[in-house]
Amino acid sequence: MTEAPALRRRVQAVAAISCGTALVVIDGAIATVALPTIARDLHVDPASAVSVVTVYQLVLVMLLLPFSGLGDRIGLKRLYQIGQLVFTAATILCFFAKSLPFLLIVRAAQAMGAAATLSVASALIRRVYPPEQLGRGLGINSVVVSSAAALAPTLGGLVLAVGPWPWVFASAVPFAILSLLLGRALPESERSTEPFDLLGALLCAAMFGLVIGGLESAVHGDSPVVSAGVVAAGLIIAILFVRRERDEPRPILPIDLLSRPVLALSTLGAFTAFIATMTTLLSLPFRLQHVYGFAPSEVGAVLAPWPLTTMIVAPLAGALSDRYPAGALGGIGMAVAITGLVSLAFLPADPSWFDIAWRMSLSGGGFGLFLSPNARLIIGSAPVQRAAAAGGLISTTRMVGQTTGATLVAALLAMGLGGGTIPPLTAAALALVAGLCSIARLNPAIRNPPQEETAAAQPAQVR
Repeated sequence: MTEAPALRRRVQAVAAISCGTALVVIDGAIATVALPTIARDLHVDPASAVSVVTVYQLVLVMLLLPFSGLGDRIGLKRLYQIGQLVFTAATILCFFAKSLPFLLIVRAAQAMGAAATLSVASALIRRVYPPEQLGRGLGINSVVVSSAAALAPTLGGLVLAVGPWPWVFASAVPFAILSLLLGRALPESERSTEPFDLLGALLCAAMFGLVIGGLESAVHGDSPVVSAGVVAAGLIIAILFVRRERDEPRPILPIDLLSRPVLALSTLGAFTAFIATMTTLLSLPFRLQHVYGFAPSEVGAVLAPWPLTTMIVAPLAGALSDRYPAGALGGIGMAVAITGLVSLAFLPADPSWFDIAWRMSLSGGGFGLFLSPNARLIIGSAPVQRAAAAGGLISTTRMVGQTTGATLVAALLAMGLGGGTIPPLTAAALALVAGLCSIARLNPAIRNPPQEETAAAQPAQVR
């Protein structure tokens, strides 16, 4: 293939992945804006309407790792395209939702399609970009995620201003159709001949579903005994699942990857970073309105500098990670983020927009400098045949971290601590853990441990 057609095919493949990623991120966040309208039109209470969002998040977390394993068996491109088709069909069915149970079923189907897409997106990026440009590619994908998350509330508000709530979900359909059309340029991948571990996939889904579902139940005021029982059942399944996965050659839960110190540290750092991000962004609106008297219409403008700065910094950080160690970039990023978070905790008595904006920008820039190089290290240091598992691990870590952050904020609010300095200081402590994990990867013994795999299974050089 000559250089021009190869470049054109790569651009098409990148556009397909970007559209697919954008649609699942937008659909996961945009429904929040429509919840009051959905509750009114379907004649349900607001607390029940929230399940429209939580069921999507829960199914997504439950299926990301199982689907990454399935992608190894049936092909990354095929699973990605199937996910797009399922998501599009489920979104169309939203137009026919006249009851909450039917809408929840459709949302679960949407999450299944989204999980299939996200579980292999990072692995496809690794195949699209040459090794020396992997960080740049993941940086671009980070911009897509940040942009879509920032766009979702505004887009949802605009749609509701001119049409009924089903159109909120339909706003993602053009991205899905475009991704399907461009998806023909996605690269094919080798397929594993080993049978799919169906029992492992079911145990994985049950583990995440019970643990996260139990925690969500507890913070929303349900029976503490029942919630604790659900979490305990999930933890028991987790112990059995981990023991079983140790004997699997390609485990659903990527224990083989997590046994490598550099990947374990990267995953732990990402997990704490996502908790810190969600803790800050969800708690700050309560503080701004209840403590400082900001109007709801002003809160969005105050929060905007965080994702906007991340959009600028993430691709630059991704490109830098192709040349400089991710451990150093991540350590610097977390130092910047901690500075911003601590300064958010100690705002002046009557803060202006600028007083908050520069602190938000500093925090968002720090996390942007950490997350792109961190993702590049996880994907780039995994063996090629385990790239889908590494990508599933990244997406699962992000979703579980964000869900944990939301649960933490709910708990802090229930205790009367969610509207003060505790959330940003907690986020700063979590960012410190992420920074220490990042710096620890600079140790040569951790960065490049002795490997026993054959040359064909060796990962790319870890930076």
